[in-house]
Amino acid sequence: MDYGLALLSGVLLALSFPQYGHPAFAWIALVPLLVAVSGWPSTRPSRRAFLLGLATGVVYFVGTIYWTGTVLRQFGGLAAPLAIVAMLLLALYLALYPAFTALIMGRLVGGAGRRALLLAPAVWVATEYLRGSLFGGFPWVPLGNSQVTVLPVAQLASLTGVYGLSALVVVVNAAIAFALVASGRARFVALGSVAVVLAGAGVWGTLRVADGALTREGTPIRVGLIQGNIAQSDKWNPREARRIFTTYLAMTRDAVRRGAEFVLWPESSTPFMFEEDEVGEQAVRDLAREVGAPILFGSDEIDRSGSVLRLFNAAFLVTPQGETGAVYRKMHLVPFGEYIPFKNLLYFASPLVERLAEFSPGASMVMLPVGPYQVNTAICYEVVYPSLIRDAVLAGSQLLTTITNDAWYGSSSAPYQHFELASMRAIEQGRYLARAANTGISGVVDPYGRVVRKSAIFEQAGLVEQARLLTGRTVYAAIGDLVAYLAIALTLVAVVTVGRGARE
Repeated sequence: MDYGLALLSGVLLALSFPQYGHPAFAWIALVPLLVAVSGWPSTRPSRRAFLLGLATGVVYFVGTIYWTGTVLRQFGGLAAPLAIVAMLLLALYLALYPAFTALIMGRLVGGAGRRALLLAPAVWVATEYLRGSLFGGFPWVPLGNSQVTVLPVAQLASLTGVYGLSALVVVVNAAIAFALVASGRARFVALGSVAVVLAGAGVWGTLRVADGALTREGTPIRVGLIQGNIAQSDKWNPREARRIFTTYLAMTRDAVRRGAEFVLWPESSTPFMFEEDEVGEQAVRDLAREVGAPILFGSDEIDRSGSVLRLFNAAFLVTPQGETGAVYRKMHLVPFGEYIPFKNLLYFASPLVERLAEFSPGASMVMLPVGPYQVNTAICYEVVYPSLIRDAVLAGSQLLTTITNDAWYGSSSAPYQHFELASMRAIEQGRYLARAANTGISGVVDPYGRVVRKSAIFEQAGLVEQARLLTGRTVYAAIGDLVAYLAIALTLVAVVTVGRGARE
């Protein structure tokens, strides 16, 4: 029965995210697990709690990152069984964090009784933050991100970041779980208190969105987003290079004719290395001079300045004068996509290790000049790191941009999850976000998380949409992940004090 409840929590967590889920599931997703953890057998309760959390976590992450297996098989050269094993190992690693959440909760319930369920928000946020930080971090689908389309609730991220939203969602889950296992007046007090908090957050968020002050501030700028819709199998095919490049040139000219003042191409959009192909490089520079607009695009870069050549996944900003305004080198690389973690241990994945050209991480955030203004970009997956985008805003970025190539993921859930993860950064930082994706989803998101315009996946689209260059800062930009730090501190205090009385 208890393991059935744990598996149910995993299913509900997975169904809290796109493309097959709905944000409503998140508000009850952890209830079955918390109810299961609150029941204590006579022997080895810590082991039991850990295994319950592990079961939840495996289902949660297999249900949300299942597409990594397809990528490893189709583009990494792994046989299907090995690709599945690799995906399951990643899911198993990520499941350790819900497992430790359940372990800690089990000890707290053992020491303080079922009222310790109300500490679940702190424990969940503590482990979720560590999942996004340890060993480079993998902050994919944090629970709070499930609410990014529920705009009144999502506004909390402007104060606390996505981890504060996670805490709010778990507060509701914990109160429901407590009401199910407790007795007497306490259960009604818990549910009533949470209802007041949730209603207050919803009313405040509704008023914030309705006010919309940030959509009237700053300097307007029309952004052109070029979605070339180039199949991954064609991107480095020499016979397709001319078609790919002329497509971007023509779509850029068309976007500028329709009013674009700043043009974004996707990650790895040029079918050549920008600084390694003299003809292609000159053509891009000539295009920028011709249209009189800055062009931001992704291309690989080779650094020959040291004794060893280094390869970077880079974003180049070419000015209207045809000069290189700035180059940003991607700092957070994709594990198993741009580098192999623990490659010496992964002997079974030798086809992937041998085929992968490993990238080096960039060293710092770089501002990109668009006229007198400063913008930043995040390349692909690194937009899921809240702290990276916050660093850019603190460095002076007035517009968030991100360029990506989601062709790897086909029609799976990944492009939809990725777009919503990026959208959360707009709310957190009170900035417009412009996103150019090779096969979609491209679009513009306003500072309240409203999608101004977006494309469908697997369509060729040249979007031209107005954004605004803003200078104000949200509370979250000022305080960062303070909520997560407080959650870690509270969890540690609880484990040392309350957990001391837990039975083993």
